[in-house]
Amino acid sequence: MIAAGHSEHADRPAGPLGRLRARLVGVLRAVPIRWRILSIAALNSAVVVVLVAMIWNGAHVLGSAWDDVRQVRESDRILALLESETGRLQNLIHRYINQPSPDLFAEILLLREAVLGTLTNRATKDPMLSGSVEELERTTDRFLNGFGELRSVQATIAKTYEEEVQGPARDMAGLYSIIEGATGHRDALIWPSLGKSREAFTAMLVAANSYYLSQSAGAADDARRHTETIEKTIPVMIDLADNDLQRMALRRLGARTSALRVGFAKLSEQLASRTELLRNTIDASQAEAIGAIDDLSTKMRQREQKAQETFDRTLADISRRVLSIAVIFLGIILTAGVMIALSIRLPLQQIMTAMRAITLGDLDREVQGTKARDEVGAMARAVEVFRENAIAKRETEDELRASKEKAESALLELNAAQQNLIDAERLAALGGLVAGVAHEVNNPIGISLTVASSFARRTEIFEAQLKGDGGLRRSQLEEFVQSSRDASQQLVANLTRAGELIQSFKQVAVDRSHAERRQFSLSEATDQIIASLRPVLKRSPITLQVDVPEGLLLDGYPGSYGQILTNLFLNAANHAFADGRAGTIAISARPRGTDDIEISFADDGAGMTPDVQRQAFDPFFTTRRNEGGTGLGLHIVYNLVTQQLGGRMMLESKLGQGTTFRIIMPRIAKGGAQSTESDGTSQWPNRTMSST
Repeated sequence: MIAAGHSEHADRPAGPLGRLRARLVGVLRAVPIRWRILSIAALNSAVVVVLVAMIWNGAHVLGSAWDDVRQVRESDRILALLESETGRLQNLIHRYINQPSPDLFAEILLLREAVLGTLTNRATKDPMLSGSVEELERTTDRFLNGFGELRSVQATIAKTYEEEVQGPARDMAGLYSIIEGATGHRDALIWPSLGKSREAFTAMLVAANSYYLSQSAGAADDARRHTETIEKTIPVMIDLADNDLQRMALRRLGARTSALRVGFAKLSEQLASRTELLRNTIDASQAEAIGAIDDLSTKMRQREQKAQETFDRTLADISRRVLSIAVIFLGIILTAGVMIALSIRLPLQQIMTAMRAITLGDLDREVQGTKARDEVGAMARAVEVFRENAIAKRETEDELRASKEKAESALLELNAAQQNLIDAERLAALGGLVAGVAHEVNNPIGISLTVASSFARRTEIFEAQLKGDGGLRRSQLEEFVQSSRDASQQLVANLTRAGELIQSFKQVAVDRSHAERRQFSLSEATDQIIASLRPVLKRSPITLQVDVPEGLLLDGYPGSYGQILTNLFLNAANHAFADGRAGTIAISARPRGTDDIEISFADDGAGMTPDVQRQAFDPFFTTRRNEGGTGLGLHIVYNLVTQQLGGRMMLESKLGQGTTFRIIMPRIAKGGAQSTESDGTSQWPNRTMSST
């Protein structure tokens, strides 16, 4: 309300300027908004046309200046490309000289063609470089011809190294092997000198190879020094030789060592010649080419600077003219735009104020500007309709709120009734359990009572015989003892049976009435539950098959397991084998991995239709509604399995072929006691089933 009042106060005209603005806005509002916007667009179009004409005129002037700049930059790029290619070519030649390979040679030839192509195809056609291309071509030819001379020298060096260094070295290696083979034992006098000579030979080979690959002066000196060591050891080994074969091999070794020394000296001279040629031809020509390119680059930069200055000066003149025209038209457009914006903004502010009041709940404030004939007036009339609808909506919401409260109250009553039905279902099952166990206990207790009564009469007869005048014969005493023993055995057996039945009933009843978590044996719990169901089995032609192996221990809620098994059994008895139909119920269990147990409850009864399967676990769904069914049995089973025991339940059935319930639950229950407090009232099942 405060914001709305403030906005209205701000919109009132204040002084002559405000009144003038209000009159202009009133005049503009007589024109539809689309025409106001089109007028701005037309004015902008006129400005664009004028500016485009001026820019088009200046573009011709700028074009020639920019062509000069572009040509200079293109020439500079060609020079940079030539400099880069010649530098890369020089680097490849150095790499090829040090480590010749077909790939490097092929790359050098490709780069050579690229350099010549750049000079021939691009530099000669460039108007700014055409006068200087001849000098660059001469320098490049010297550079490339020097590479041919280097290849010839490199071939000579490779031949010298192979024939005059490697050849004698291979012969020397064979001679060393002959000398070692001719030496009978390592205690011979020649052996120390032979070892020293052989070590010098190995070191010489390493140094010679290193010098050939790297041209290291240190490696050359090492090779010469080791060669001298070999030559010095040969006369000593000849004097110490044991046989003619050793002496002949040593003389031959001396000759090959001399040949190796001469070949290595020749190799050194050729490598020095190659280095001189590389420095004086390749490097010098490349440096000369780089110098020429640098001179041309300097000239190109000077030309580029002049062309850029001309371009900048022309661009500045055109920019000043365009800016002047743009400022004039901008003032006109801005003034017209502000007035048109005011003619739209002020009415919109009034509508916004009205809508804010509606959102704050003030529905009694009328919307202003509903009589205007422009688009904003139509919006104001729409907001007025919205206000009237909001008033009607508020009245409807009040009615809906009252209806919702009534519905929630009815839902609470429905939940209470559902819980009462579930409790009644549980008590009915427990009552059936009590009646069945009472019937089972009645038989052994009745037999025990009959035996005890008979034993009492026999005791009275025996007492009368004992007090009689005729005395007591030995046969009578033995008969009394035997009958007493038989009676006591029958009493013990029947009372023990009654005690076991009562204990089983007690455990099942406690488990049903208390959701106590404990560790229990699945087979023992199943036996106790089956014992409580014996009365139902005796009254119906149903055969029960149980296959639950010993040793399956669970940590969970035996009462919930008992209720699951009981509900499934009663469901099968009432639906699968209705009207006294005979059949078989099979209960089996098996481990499923290390953490789960799978329990199967199968019957060969009537089966279910697909429609019944889809609704089998739904609460209050039953096919025997007229016979007293509540429709909560399978719903309770499903929620106990999935919520309290943390397992899964699957249904497979086919009409006329029976039904199978598969329960997969963990050995350690994942649910809690709170999951069973509602026994299925809070969770609706998301079941898995099959009709196969």
